[in-house]
Amino acid sequence: MKILVVRNDKLGDFITALPTFYVLKHHNPANTIVALVAPLNQELAQSCPFIDEVIVDYGEHPLTLAQHLTKKNFDASITLFSTTRVALAQWLARIPLRIAPATKIAQIFYTHRIVQRRSEAKMAEFEYNLALIHPLFPRVSVVFPQPLLTFESTLFETFCRIHHLHKPIIAFHPGSGGSTEANWSVREYIELITLALEHTEIDIVITFGPDEEQLCAETKGYLGKSRVIIYPSKGSLVEFAALVSRFSLFISTSTGTYHLASAVGCETFTFFGDSLFASAARWKSIGDPHKQHPFMIPHDPEGRKMMFFTVKEALKRRLLASF
Repeated sequence: MKILVVRNDKLGDFITALPTFYVLKHHNPANTIVALVAPLNQELAQSCPFIDEVIVDYGEHPLTLAQHLTKKNFDASITLFSTTRVALAQWLARIPLRIAPATKIAQIFYTHRIVQRRSEAKMAEFEYNLALIHPLFPRVSVVFPQPLLTFESTLFETFCRIHHLHKPIIAFHPGSGGSTEANWSVREYIELITLALEHTEIDIVITFGPDEEQLCAETKGYLGKSRVIIYPSKGSLVEFAALVSRFSLFISTSTGTYHLASAVGCETFTFFGDSLFASAARWKSIGDPHKQHPFMIPHDPEGRKMMFFTVKEALKRRLLASF
């Protein structure tokens, strides 16, 4: 069976779809699994052994996208996040079996519409995604390995050699890419980093995305001369994933890099917004639950202050434990 799986939004959203791709392929290796993804996620999707083909969605007109999909002769599609444009394109492509959540006007273009009130966060996003497999394969096992993403790379060894790192690495990622409801300020991150600097048995790296030059410069200004390594990522997403997979702890807000770090097996300290929609219950990652440490940042100043104290105490305890 040739199956199109649609998850054409941001990095974190795409990573929540990876168990769906894996389960579909593992259920029957003869299945051809094709991913429709945003340009950002093309290389990462192509690196997954359980994805056979990748189609990049550049936001084309529905008719243009439909013409592309028609040529592929799909037997079924599973749309994990639906828009009217993508739904219409699949209908025009006459894919026989089209599964999607029953949301908004887009649902009229699907043959199977599954009611999912994701805003209630009764399951995590990746679990809602997996639930959409059942109309196609009712008895499918939704178990997947952890870590789900693994990479053969010498990048970590090269990174450590260049920066003279020989100890377990704690990484801080202060940026959010505008995709989170709550985060700490640069000064608060500096306070956490300063706390970590008290432990000489670890190395510390601060990572930044390709569009976070200003944040990187501001952080450097606070640190001055220290043993902290500043790492503005300029390589590919796959290279960054391979590097992070060898870090011991990744500290960040709930954004795509958190999902990536957890998916490659790194332990995480993660900061979430204090709402049901933005909660850890909704956005826990696909990684090992025992390696995920979520913290909800309240909106009110006093609650925020108390939570920051909680985070510092939790970080102290984790740093005192061995990696």
